[in-house]
Amino acid sequence: MFQDNPLLAQLKQQIQENLPKKEGTIKATEKGFGFLEVDAKTSFFIPPPQMKKCMHGDKVVAIIRTENDRELAEPQELVEQGVTRFIGRVKRFKGRLNVTPDHPALKKLSLKAKTQKGIKADDLNEGDWVVAHVINHPLKGDNGFLVEISKKITDGDDKIAPWWVTLAQNDLPNSEPTGLESWEIKDDSALERTDLTAMPFVTIDGESTKDMDDALYAKKKDNGDFEVTIAIADPTAYITPEDEMDVVARQRGYTIYLPGRNIPMLPRDLADDVCSLIENELRPALCCSVTVDKDGVIQDDIKFFAATMKSHARLAYQHVSDWLETGSSETWQPTDEIATVVRDLYDFSLARAAWRENNAVVFPDRPDYRFELSDDNDVIAIHADSRRCANRLVEEAMITANICAGRTLKEAFGFGVFNTHAGFKPEKIKDVLELVNPVNEEPIYTDEQITSLEGFAALRRDLGGLDSSYLDNRVRKYQAYSEVGNEPLPHYAMGLDVYATWTSPIRKYGDMVNHRLLKAHITQTEPTQKPDDVLGDELAVHRKHHRMAERTVGDWLYARTLVNEPKNRTEFTAEIFDINRAGMRARLTENGAAVFIPNSLIVSNKERIVSNNENGTVSIDKNLVYRLGDTLKVLLSDVNLETRSIVAKPVEVFAEPAMAPEEKPSSNEV
Repeated sequence: MFQDNPLLAQLKQQIQENLPKKEGTIKATEKGFGFLEVDAKTSFFIPPPQMKKCMHGDKVVAIIRTENDRELAEPQELVEQGVTRFIGRVKRFKGRLNVTPDHPALKKLSLKAKTQKGIKADDLNEGDWVVAHVINHPLKGDNGFLVEISKKITDGDDKIAPWWVTLAQNDLPNSEPTGLESWEIKDDSALERTDLTAMPFVTIDGESTKDMDDALYAKKKDNGDFEVTIAIADPTAYITPEDEMDVVARQRGYTIYLPGRNIPMLPRDLADDVCSLIENELRPALCCSVTVDKDGVIQDDIKFFAATMKSHARLAYQHVSDWLETGSSETWQPTDEIATVVRDLYDFSLARAAWRENNAVVFPDRPDYRFELSDDNDVIAIHADSRRCANRLVEEAMITANICAGRTLKEAFGFGVFNTHAGFKPEKIKDVLELVNPVNEEPIYTDEQITSLEGFAALRRDLGGLDSSYLDNRVRKYQAYSEVGNEPLPHYAMGLDVYATWTSPIRKYGDMVNHRLLKAHITQTEPTQKPDDVLGDELAVHRKHHRMAERTVGDWLYARTLVNEPKNRTEFTAEIFDINRAGMRARLTENGAAVFIPNSLIVSNKERIVSNNENGTVSIDKNLVYRLGDTLKVLLSDVNLETRSIVAKPVEVFAEPAMAPEEKPSSNEV
């Protein structure tokens, strides 16, 4: 009878109104309790009963109570729902339909569910993967949570689940666009194509690549300079800005590359056949010719033009690298003509690489990790593919081509689709200078230096030349993010004054836009398409989701592959790439898997260890033990298939410090 008493309800409301209120974001834990995070330094404990009214990520207003000298948060008002759409697994609770979210902070929830029209609840089995939407929320006045299932993704035991679930999670397509019965060239009649069919272009790609979008040619002159021509596949010859296929390409942004499979941006018949620069097949192409001198400097004779060309040789990275490095290849022997082209391309790439090492920024060589899958989607092996000389040859040609496009678009229009990077975050400049300059000595670097393109590049080169990668890893955390925009701004991270990609139009929508701009430059006409302010943001979002998807599928496959390694006690080498309060994150150099090394597995007494995120260091008993960039030997401690997480521990054990004689307890005390 008391709960229906209006006087008690009024009194309760008055008490609540007089209590302090805080707005913050809910952070859930696996143990049922949570925290209201008000800012980086302020949080309040939320008991399990109160957590039933909210969900991880919700922004709420909560009243703050004090009980037993401890401040507790009680969520009262929903400001912004943290989760609206999620991926989950079907659960049956006493015969009723429920869904458990596939999220580390939400896995303990089992939410009541119903199905959208067209989906039969009886057709859903325990463990099936589904897309669900939160439609009822307790803080909105609803009687508990209720979700609605809008789509079944796949069966619970489907081995292809990592791909389908991850694509659905990021709201990405799981198949290529539908092609046409026939593709017709629709180029402007003003665009004349030069006949380059006699020029011995070569393509160099992976052995399984089908969408070959670049072909290369170089000729070394008597004075040591190089005449370079880069031909790029031309899908904009078949797709105009008014076509529905252009709308589809923009919506996708990029081809999606996931371990073991890709989802093309364009129809496969166009990407893998009609446009692909297949050996001995005539193809329309957009080309760039330029002279690069013997010192690797790009000259001013940049010329873009349309052409009809054909590849004279379809080459593979591995075979070309074998031939260049050893003078022979067991599976490939070039004709004299092709051998000359490949050798001249290689010499050109060495000249350009040397120029970039001395004048720009060169990223350290790291292997690409590749999953080999069986027909039924089991991991057969994980290969660490090193970037060899043929890979670097193609990379230098593409970078050269994109520099040429950036310069041309900047001069011709003052706009385009540019890849940009602003250097260090303005608020982090002081931190960078404190880090890289000697203490109590004349500074080597100044504010003016490291905020200029040349000074930034010089600093990155200096740090890259050190024996340890610690400072370089620290400095990277102070850098801005790369962006895509329509202004010709510098790319600090590459050390380049301008950079606009156009070399992958089969795979990148921004490159298609740049193709159209370059064609307008060639024909001296008004561009048929101008990049608007929204395009860069769209492409950045696409790129973010694609990278998340690639990482998520990789984590899933790593967990499947390494699940037995804890009991096998296999020893791995790990490189530390992040340090936070709880421990270290590292990458296994043998296969690329990311692992977490908690402080509790480094040393048993947490009072002895300090993990400093700001300094990127781990100290034990006030002695420095690990730094960013260090490598260590680890054993896998736990591989969780449900969360797709891998926990590791160092092989080296840090013992408890020996007690001084006067500190040792006497036999009587024992």
